[in-house]
Formats: sequence, structure tokens, C-alpha cells
Amino acid sequence: MSGFFNTLFFGIYPYIALSVLIVGTIIRYDREPYSWRAGSSQLLRRKQLVWGSVLFHVGVLVIFLGHFFGMLTPIAIFEMLGISHGAKQVLAIVVGGIAGLMAIVGAGLLIHRRLYDARVRAASSAMDTFIICLLGFQLLLGLATIPISLQHLDGEEMVKLMTWAQGIFTFRGDAATYVADASWIFKLHLFVGLSILLIFPFTRLVHMLSVPARYLWRPGYQIVRERNSTNSRNPAE
Repeated sequence: MSGFFNTLFFGIYPYIALSVLIVGTIIRYDREPYSWRAGSSQLLRRKQLVWGSVLFHVGVLVIFLGHFFGMLTPIAIFEMLGISHGAKQVLAIVVGGIAGLMAIVGAGLLIHRRLYDARVRAASSAMDTFIICLLGFQLLLGLATIPISLQHLDGEEMVKLMTWAQGIFTFRGDAATYVADASWIFKLHLFVGLSILLIFPFTRLVHMLSVPARYLWRPGYQIVRERNSTNSRNPAE
């Protein structure tokens, strides 16, 4: 039975989550473009918002990039570059640990602000509160994996997770078997991460995809008001 649930959660559920993420995001952008935003409450307890937001977003960005490239870069490339599994494991612990602490402190400030300020709470939806709490829980799970990783400085646990992730994206039917004997804390971390992808299109998280990169190359412009001689004439003339 444990083999069945392992296949369900780590062999089938990833494709359900990714499918809902892609299709749901496209449908929301097409049918509800005006909901494609993060509700603003920046005028309320602004100092706490700034500190919490900066720490949270910087930490999460570092974690996301680390997970993306660390998990999906083929193992052969690390071997070709002479980067051992142990060195990669230590790097992940140090950088991920620092980024995780930054993000969890930021998330704590944002959660406190949202729950204990009546005005912010009134301006927030139940989903807004749920998603920031879920992200905070996921960050705690990530930090909780560090003591286990310290017991496997040879990179053994990391190789399992990398092989699983790459197996999912290359449609390997046996991908779930690579994490079958992984620690339960890693499995819970994976499950919550997949669940966040599943509900992503239905939350304010979609604003992450609207990075205004086009402003980097868009030419600047200046608004100049020009007096219209016809409209500015005295009606009596």
C-alpha cells in the first residue's frame, strides 16, 4: 500500500499539479485579466510591509533559483564541471539556509501584519491569508530538512531528489521510486510544494509572472501639455 501512495503522490500528483498550473494560469489570464494582480495594502503599516516584503521576496527568489537549477540541471553537467555531490550539498545547505531564514523572517512579518492589524485583515481575503501561511509552513519544512542533509554530506539525499525531479520532467514512469525511501520530511516538503503549484492559478501568486521586464528596454517619454488655440479662446470673442 505504501508503494501505491508513493506512486500516487510522487508519480501521478506532480503531473496533475503541473497541468492545473499551466492550464489554469492561461485560462485566468485570458478570462480574468483584471484579477491578475496582488491586492495592495501598502499604505497600512508600511515600514513592516517593506521589511517583510524585501526579506521574503529576496529569500524566496534565491530559494526558487537554487531549486530550479539545482534540481533540474543534469547530474552529468555537475560531474563534467568537477562539482561533487558533497560540495553541492554543502552549498545548498549554506545558501539555502541563509535564504530560508531571510524568507521565514519576512513571511513572519507579513503574517503578523495581516493577522494582527485590523485594517490589513479587513483588506485581505481568506485566500491571501491562507497562501502566505502555507508559504511560511513550506519555508519551515525546507529549514527542517537541513539537519537531515547534514547527516548525508555525501549528497546522497540530494541525488535522489534530483533524479526524481528530472525523471518527472522527462516523463519517466519510475520517477517515484527514486524518493520511495527518502525521509518523510523531504516527502512532505515535496508534497506541499506541488500543492502550491496546484493552487497557484487561483491565488494572488500569479502576479509573480507579471515582472515588468519590458520597462528595461522601453524608451522613455515625457508628457507635454499643449494648449489648444481653438478651445482656449474666449467664448465672447
